[in-house]
Amino acid sequence: MTKFIQNCYDFECQLFYSINRHFEHKIMSKWIRLITHFGGASFTIATVLFLLFFTTGKAATAAAACAWALAISHLPVYIIKKLFPRKRPYLALERALIPENPLKDHSFPSGHTTAVFSVVTPLSIQFPVLSLFLIPLACSVGLSRIFLGLHYPSDVLAGALLGVTTGAICLSLL
Repeated sequence: MTKFIQNCYDFECQLFYSINRHFEHKIMSKWIRLITHFGGASFTIATVLFLLFFTTGKAATAAAACAWALAISHLPVYIIKKLFPRKRPYLALERALIPENPLKDHSFPSGHTTAVFSVVTPLSIQFPVLSLFLIPLACSVGLSRIFLGLHYPSDVLAGALLGVTTGAICLSLL
């Protein structure tokens, strides 16, 4: 089993480097640094508050699910980060490229990815046509976290699964 785990980690590191190596690309880097904020607390909370105050009907139901999912999903993120204190890639991998003042907490799972997927999932379920825009946006946030050297691919995948699951459950309960 140890060999299997090592092979998985090696594959993940190769995948990390294949995304992170483009960090020096100026145009891509500017775009990614903008996109990553779509999963941040300020943007996700502001978006949910806007939806809560300015929508009605199905959109208001989706907004309520987004609010609950955003709030609830961060409890498991906090707990998992405490139970599995994984170092961020830039602390563990020598060639990782990072922005100034990188995050210093643990990397697993990605909170930005969890947040954005917890918000886009109820909206995408209620309004499937929006998923054509929202799902690529959420995936871009996840990729941005790897690009910036702050998360491994499995951190992002775990965050996406947590966000989707929480968002779907919250919508189903409303």
